[in-house]
Amino acid sequence: MKALVIGATGATGKLLVDRLLADKDYTTITIFVRRPTGKQNPKLIEHIINFSTVDAYKELIVGDIMSSCLGTTLKAAGSKENQWKIDFEIPATFAALARENGVSSLVLLSAYGASSKSSVFYSKIKGELEDKIAQLDFEQYIIFRPGLLLRAGSDRFGEKIMGSLLKGLNAIGLFRTFKPMPTTVLAEKLTKAPKIFSAGTSVIELDEIFRLQD
Repeated sequence: MKALVIGATGATGKLLVDRLLADKDYTTITIFVRRPTGKQNPKLIEHIINFSTVDAYKELIVGDIMSSCLGTTLKAAGSKENQWKIDFEIPATFAALARENGVSSLVLLSAYGASSKSSVFYSKIKGELEDKIAQLDFEQYIIFRPGLLLRAGSDRFGEKIMGSLLKGLNAIGLFRTFKPMPTTVLAEKLTKAPKIFSAGTSVIELDEIFRLQD
């Protein structure tokens, strides 16, 4: 299988790329990035692009499976307008071009609580992206909705505090549906998903991701 990845330098995306490279079922992994990653592997194809002009790279967006891990925070984006562009417009454009080029499967890293009807801006973005991609009618469309992600070496103070709090509550049987997920685990599940699920749309909620098996 030939895989495509956007968001390949993010906390989950970079681990997903490593997993895909190590998986014998994937023959080539094509990533789209703003700057060189430094990764070296015979199976890796790296395209350095301008994400403001995605349409210009249409002929490069070819393969069997596209994984979309692109996303940011409002703080990092600097404004809701910029976050909308990064979390919705760019992934939606990539997905549309991939479908036009015959890519049959799309794996979307969304978020817990994603809904186009949500009053929470972040959840609304993710929900609208889910809906937009659904309209493209991929043969296989897999949506992952994890909650709090635990990134190795994270310097986000709030993330560390919330992760520790949830772990403590989980240990006494509380809020287990909100169990924090290590990005290493998520990357593994994203890699396996296209080989597990059949055609159609599959929405994998937080508690189901942990139970996902080969």
